[in-house]
Amino acid sequence: MAKPTPERDNAISLDGLIRHELVLLGEDPSREGLRDTPERVKESMEFLTRGYRMTPDEVFGDALFSETYKDMILVKDIEMYSLCEHHLLPFYGGAHIAYIPDGKIVGLSKLPRLVEMYSRRLQVQERLTRQIAECLQQHLKPLGVAVVIEASHLCMMMRGVEKQNSRAITSCMLGSFQTDSKTRAEFMSLVKGMPAG
Repeated sequence: MAKPTPERDNAISLDGLIRHELVLLGEDPSREGLRDTPERVKESMEFLTRGYRMTPDEVFGDALFSETYKDMILVKDIEMYSLCEHHLLPFYGGAHIAYIPDGKIVGLSKLPRLVEMYSRRLQVQERLTRQIAECLQQHLKPLGVAVVIEASHLCMMMRGVEKQNSRAITSCMLGSFQTDSKTRAEFMSLVKGMPAG
């Protein structure tokens, strides 16, 4: 079966689908409170999935710099919002990203932008964590990359098991973070805000 695309099926519009969904839920999309909802939801979904329209080249731009610095660089507590691909419900939390450069560094603001590019898609946290790490590894070619994401999932909090205080933690360690236990321990201690050692 051919994959639907805007080019293949011009009759499908996002706001039309949302209007139809409201009818299926038993609502009247023509009533005052819902009249503009399909267009609002369409705009919201386009914003929440804008990562599909971003590329790593755009994210990094011209902010790659030659540098002899060889110690760990960490940006932590990067706010992250995404949509679970299984229920289209939000999950949100923080990302911690570290790398050890090997001749190149990237502007610090590019790490939150990288999180944004991959989180603003339909996602699972496990894949999101690995995509961020692998993209940084591919573009910077550092000695190692570490990514940890901690997130709360509304698909667990407001439906299903309804566990309000649960958080999911995922990690991806590449290069020296994977092979050197001291490097990994230093990263984890910095993420937790405790001195290494």
